[in-house]
Amino acid sequence: MKTILKYFTALTEEQQRQLEMLDALYREWNAKINVISRKDIDNLYEHHVLHSMAIAKIANFRPGTKILDFGTGGGFPGVPLAILFPECQFKLIDGTGKKIRVAQEVCNAIGLKNCQPTHLRGEEEKGKYDFIVSRAVMPLPDLVKIVTKNVAREQHNALPNGIICLKGGDLQEETRPYRNIVETTEISQFFDEEWFKEKYIIYLPC
Repeated sequence: MKTILKYFTALTEEQQRQLEMLDALYREWNAKINVISRKDIDNLYEHHVLHSMAIAKIANFRPGTKILDFGTGGGFPGVPLAILFPECQFKLIDGTGKKIRVAQEVCNAIGLKNCQPTHLRGEEEKGKYDFIVSRAVMPLPDLVKIVTKNVAREQHNALPNGIICLKGGDLQEETRPYRNIVETTEISQFFDEEWFKEKYIIYLPC
């Protein structure tokens, strides 16, 4: 939590309470249903929570914004973002039911009302959203094929509607088809920790 508070200094008491509860909850559920590598659970806040919250460094979602978290797993990046933006609506989808159960149980336990985890494949999602967010689910061209249908045309934010992905490594090949419009932001310019080197936020307006 110290790492989170270092970079997000304006959190309310309720947001801090919800974030603090995540550690025990994910440890408990991860022992039953493996949604985070057992070796990585001690790095929950840096590698999963803060990583998810990096999206807030490029997108300040306005109240009423609708966001779809595609391939959320156990709730990343959707749960931390829903805590950060309580006046926005988040739908978290994943094709693996047991992972969605973890996300649902976590939301219930911390009283997260603006978050709807749903067992659903991306191809089956019919709703319209201002933004689609995801964390290294699949190559960008594959993701674009599935979720472009879900991006709403009406704009509500300073940042035009589109897809925001958290990715790592060499992204030249998968961003090449969109090189004229895609924006790649290094997370290390926001967070000092070594782990964030060669980690990026990819934004593709749709």
